[in-house]
Amino acid sequence: MGRLLVHITHGPEAPTRAALGLLVAKAAVDAGHHVEVFLAGDAVQLVRDPVLDSLTGLGTGPLRAAFDGVVSGGGRFYVSGMSSKARGVTQQDLDGKPAEMAMPDRLVQLTFEADRVLTY
Repeated sequence: MGRLLVHITHGPEAPTRAALGLLVAKAAVDAGHHVEVFLAGDAVQLVRDPVLDSLTGLGTGPLRAAFDGVVSGGGRFYVSGMSSKARGVTQQDLDGKPAEMAMPDRLVQLTFEADRVLTY
């Protein structure tokens, strides 16, 4: 199967766009693809449990369901360290999730390693 990178830059201010990115990532995982998700900008807030539990995209369903589907399917999350610092997202927000803080060079590396890249 293929390798997909989903780059999400929208967060709580645009729940439908954020949910679309996670929904597509979940669909790819469900189809057996290797999926990595890079969260940047306002999307870094999506690793916070209260945010995941409170947002639902229009026509896309709850963010929590899509996020958990990506996780259960073996998907991996990278969270922009610079965006996190600016928004108060800490390592504690990532604890217990298959996620790690990453810098822009990691996004570049993931982009060149992926077969396809989608941005939301």
